[in-house]
Amino acid sequence: MTSIERTAYPRFKRLITTHELHLFFSPTRDELEWAADRTDSDEHLPALLLTLKSYQRMGCFPEVEDIPEAVAEFVRRAVELPEGRCRCTGRRRP
Repeated sequence: MTSIERTAYPRFKRLITTHELHLFFSPTRDELEWAADRTDSDEHLPALLLTLKSYQRMGCFPEVEDIPEAVAEFVRRAVELPEGRCRCTGRRRP
């Protein structure tokens, strides 16, 4: 049976390896500059980069609550924001 990640309805894998994080979710210098030019606060920068990198990986824009915590944290660290400054945690809201 085909895994859900390879179907017309892509989703994030339940377990994402460190290698996959670096391979698919590391923003390039150009992407960082592009996102910085289009955002007005530190909190918006990782959210835009998460959206960009998710689209590049999956071919669609996921709901913020569907983005795994590991991916959100990886991107937050990539833009060197301290903990608590990124509200795009991927946690489902009640």
